[in-house]
Amino acid sequence: MTDYSSASPKAVRELIREGKIATPTTGMCDGYAQGNLVVLPKELAWDFLLFCQRNPKSCPLLEVADAGSRTFPIFGAGSDIARDIPKYRVYENGVMTGEYTDVSAFFDDPSRELVSFLIGCSFSFESALLEAGVPVRQIEEGVNVPMYNTNIACAPTGVFSGNMVVSMRPIPHALVPAAVAITAQMPRVHGMPIQIGYPEAIGIHDLAHPDYGDAVTILEGEVPVFWPCGVTPQAVVMHSKPPFVITHAPGHMFITDVKNAVLKL
Repeated sequence: MTDYSSASPKAVRELIREGKIATPTTGMCDGYAQGNLVVLPKELAWDFLLFCQRNPKSCPLLEVADAGSRTFPIFGAGSDIARDIPKYRVYENGVMTGEYTDVSAFFDDPSRELVSFLIGCSFSFESALLEAGVPVRQIEEGVNVPMYNTNIACAPTGVFSGNMVVSMRPIPHALVPAAVAITAQMPRVHGMPIQIGYPEAIGIHDLAHPDYGDAVTILEGEVPVFWPCGVTPQAVVMHSKPPFVITHAPGHMFITDVKNAVLKL
């Protein structure tokens, strides 16, 4: 697999747009923030904006595009929201109806005026963990991060309700304090963990079978650490059943032009 860790965000977005990258974006463009995507009709945008504000751990809002726009001018000038993510999902009435590498046709549909939301992603703090000597297992194993549904209810808003999704990274016991301290400095990309060591407490009973992404190896002397995850909106969409929503496919993120350091406290 090609190593894109030192590539620029613009270069990687262009490769994605050209269909040359179709894999999860974990480990790409070291030092740059990545984001989750939610796109929905303008008439649902206010409810979703409030949902993000009331659930900042799982849905830390980075940018909202103008209605009908296909670019994030602050986090990705010149980007194309409809083509710059390796894989998208489309949901209709809460059911995933397809996965796409290009969702331009939905933006071009004159019957819809779409609003795009960019939500912080925990991939953004992984380079800081690595710099501190904290291992990131899914990067080591070349797979997607494991993500799990939980029993933690989000604050409902308008038509949107449902439970939080979390991502998991196995951390050596001695490095857990460092992982907590590093990620606590980055609340705009989910911040500190929501649970450490006791998955059953948040409704997770089988770490070997994540609800999204891939299972990773947990070595002796490591503890599973769980962070709020930007796949939460997809779980909320499946629960709330709005008529039409586009999201990124789990692990396939929008890579921004903004450095992670800018998002630190």
